Amino acid sequence: MSAVFDTDGITLGADGIKRYDGVPPSVVAMLRATVERAGGREALVETGGGPRVTYRELWDRAARVAGGLRASGVSPGDRVAIRLGNGVDWVLAFFGAMFAGAVVVPVNTRFADEEVAYVVSDSGAAVVIAPGDALPDGEPFVHEEAGPDTPAAIFYTSGTTGFPKGAVTTHANFVTNAETCRRVLRLEHGTGLRTLVSVPLFHVTGCNSQLLVAVYLGGCTVIMPQFEVGAFLAAIAEERIDVLTTVPAVYWLAINQPTFAEADVSSVRMLSYGGAPIAPELVGRIMKAFPGARVGNGFGLTETSSVTSYLPHEFAQHADSVGFPAPVCDVRIADAGPDGVGELLVRGPNIVAGYWNKPEATADAFVDGWLHTGDLARIDGNGLIYIVDRAKDMINRGGENVYCVEVENALAGAPGVFEAVVVGVPDEVMGEKVGAVLVPLPGASIDVPAVLAYLREHIADFKVPQYVAVRGEALPRNPGGKLLKRRIRDETTWGPALR
Repeated sequence: MSAVFDTDGITLGADGIKRYDGVPPSVVAMLRATVERAGGREALVETGGGPRVTYRELWDRAARVAGGLRASGVSPGDRVAIRLGNGVDWVLAFFGAMFAGAVVVPVNTRFADEEVAYVVSDSGAAVVIAPGDALPDGEPFVHEEAGPDTPAAIFYTSGTTGFPKGAVTTHANFVTNAETCRRVLRLEHGTGLRTLVSVPLFHVTGCNSQLLVAVYLGGCTVIMPQFEVGAFLAAIAEERIDVLTTVPAVYWLAINQPTFAEADVSSVRMLSYGGAPIAPELVGRIMKAFPGARVGNGFGLTETSSVTSYLPHEFAQHADSVGFPAPVCDVRIADAGPDGVGELLVRGPNIVAGYWNKPEATADAFVDGWLHTGDLARIDGNGLIYIVDRAKDMINRGGENVYCVEVENALAGAPGVFEAVVVGVPDEVMGEKVGAVLVPLPGASIDVPAVLAYLREHIADFKVPQYVAVRGEALPRNPGGKLLKRRIRDETTWGPALR
């Protein structure tokens, strides 16, 4: 099969890793190039009557944030945590921290206080930019010495040990992903794309594959401070959105609105979904609902700086696949069984530098240049990748990763709980929801609302189970003591979702 994506201008290094030629050496250099090329063009819009910012204004205001951080003692390499929600201020804080030479630490706004405290402590953040705080302000300053391998950000993702892990993302990782998105989406510099960010900017999809792609190409990022489906549809029409990227649940909600037939989505020419399982039937409905758009599936991880593979419009009949490897990504299957299924390994310049402060986890996951994803997959004769299961035992709840072990660890201390197991429950809208099977202490009963209240004090709300079943007998295990989760799924009858 001939190359699916544009592979011109790619160099193979002595380390066996492919890299794009001619891309900027850093995120700061990338933004500077856009400012010099199109400084008066609109860069940011905040929906709901929020501010509108040009590229020149973005540069100048971010430089003042950097000056304020520098005045407060922030030096290159220091970490700056951003706890803000979606909005122009988040972007100013992000670029301002980079202009100061700092390493940005985007904090999940849905984390519980314990989780936030861990991220701030683990990263050693010198400054935390919190909701309600004025952005740092000072004499303009821009640190432009960062190179491709300089750490630029640490994105924390939930860990199987119960503690989040920080993926150290370099400038090269960011810029590589921007160029990958340009190629797989068939976009060009200076074409004036307008993308709508309906997912959190603290996630790699919103930040790396939307905001930074728009900055790279001189387009406009339209940001929703909060998601509401009516406002989402209105923004597509009012802001003439032509590049749309979000999770399947948002598309499902949008096209199921009674007023969708009246919505003007004619501006959308490129539409991507990803971040959660999707039913092939929904893909067909999306294609009919957005007839002027090329529709594709992006797949990736925090550890791959977002995009690992992409399924283009022409291959929509393979909607159960996550597509072909990105132009600079190599993939292979390790320890494949007779059915061809094994662990998916990925190599490329988009692979992060490792986990912050976790040398053992880094050594386990990053081996000889290959990321061991923990995803079980197969690759067919055409090169299409199919994700079969998740070796890391993770639930993907509408784009939010929930590790079962993390929730099970929290349940271990919940009132009245003797044993607990957490599994994914299929859901038409979210892809999966969190389900918990609980066994009460001998001679006791379980107060489910009390258990859920306990969990909300210890883990983020999106990790708290939406389905709970109480079981009278012990959980089934194999002779080695490992829980038989497939049997538990088959034996459990779930009642209605609790929320």
